[in-house]
Amino acid sequence: MASLQEVARRAKVSIATVSRVLNRSDKVVPETRAAVEQALRELDYRPSRVARRLRMNSGRAHLVGLIIPDIQNPFYAEIARGVEDAAYAAEYALLLCNSDESIDKERFYLGVMRDESVDGIVLPPFDETDAAVAEFAKTGIPIVCVDRSLAQEKTDLVEVDNYRGAREAMAHLIAKGHKQIGLIEGRSHVSTSRERRRGYLDALAGHGLPVRKELMRAGDFKQESGRVLANELLDLRKPPTALFVCNNLMTVGALAALHQRDLRVPRDVAVVGFDDLPWAEALDPPPTVVRQPAYDVGRQAMELLLKRITEPGRPPVTVRLLPELVVRRST
Repeated sequence: MASLQEVARRAKVSIATVSRVLNRSDKVVPETRAAVEQALRELDYRPSRVARRLRMNSGRAHLVGLIIPDIQNPFYAEIARGVEDAAYAAEYALLLCNSDESIDKERFYLGVMRDESVDGIVLPPFDETDAAVAEFAKTGIPIVCVDRSLAQEKTDLVEVDNYRGAREAMAHLIAKGHKQIGLIEGRSHVSTSRERRRGYLDALAGHGLPVRKELMRAGDFKQESGRVLANELLDLRKPPTALFVCNNLMTVGALAALHQRDLRVPRDVAVVGFDDLPWAEALDPPPTVVRQPAYDVGRQAMELLLKRITEPGRPPVTVRLLPELVVRRST
């Protein structure tokens, strides 16, 4: 592997000049920069990220972090793709971590990212009162929250209009004649759950339908909780005729419970899920869903982070994207 000294000799400049080019300094004339860049290409020089951080007194590492709650969830995979594409286009590397919906793992990875001197972080907080993220935000390292928000700490945020999506899903089920609609939401202290629950409740009220608390269940965003909670609802003396399930993996679990009971969808029980699935058309029946523009959520979050890195003093902004009700054969 070529050394910094070899690059300097090939370009006929000092080591300090090579270093300035590598660190994107504007104090190098174009002709010299071109000579150094040609030498770097010819020698296939690869700078050490560790050494680069050690010699940085100021400036950027061109490294950003992304913590996602569930790497197996296609929704977060799409967000990660959007973040990575925008980061790569800006010549930033991405450090990806999976917290697995664990506050302890999230705190651990925040520490890793601080130690790695990332220029900023994109993440969905564990919940609205996430103390680890709130504390990290006070360190001065830029943070953009994605999908989920914090109740107290103001940060840049990119989310989907969860309330609107939930109301549209409920309006669709009510228009189909359903009056007893079960709700399977995620963890109750997450902002997405709160907004989808609010949409569920307001839709019932707006159509003059009573709220039955026994028809409301909170899970953990995982497939198994969707199956367990769907079974609980179906075991009620007056079970729901439709289910509104507030994320994709729990929707899969709920559909599995219905199939295991030999219940026909939508004839016996209709289902609307929140989040689409790449393999939705392969399911029988393919589910009606509230589709979120997950890739655009990730891309815009990274673009906001880049703005925050270059303009640290600007006021926090919220970007709210619109969901889309995709009607298929589960309703």
